[in-house]
Amino acid sequence: MSVLDFFRRHALLRFMLAHCLVGIAAGWGFVAGLLALDIGGLAGLVFGSDEPALALALLLFGTAITFGGVAMGGAIMNLGGDR
Repeated sequence: MSVLDFFRRHALLRFMLAHCLVGIAAGWGFVAGLLALDIGGLAGLVFGSDEPALALALLLFGTAITFGGVAMGGAIMNLGGDR
């Protein structure tokens, strides 16, 4: 069974993955905005460090986990529909 077959058969996993990817994209957009506007001098700190790739990777990973989790949680909470 390939990975695509696995996701075709499991609708809930496909649902969760889609919302997680949307959350990750939103988080990375948020980081891009923070760095572009240099909020709190963050861009200067990240790109002025000895290891800017590591600092950027940690920042992107943290926001991906946070925003992806929030997007999945919101999607799960909306599964019940209106009562």
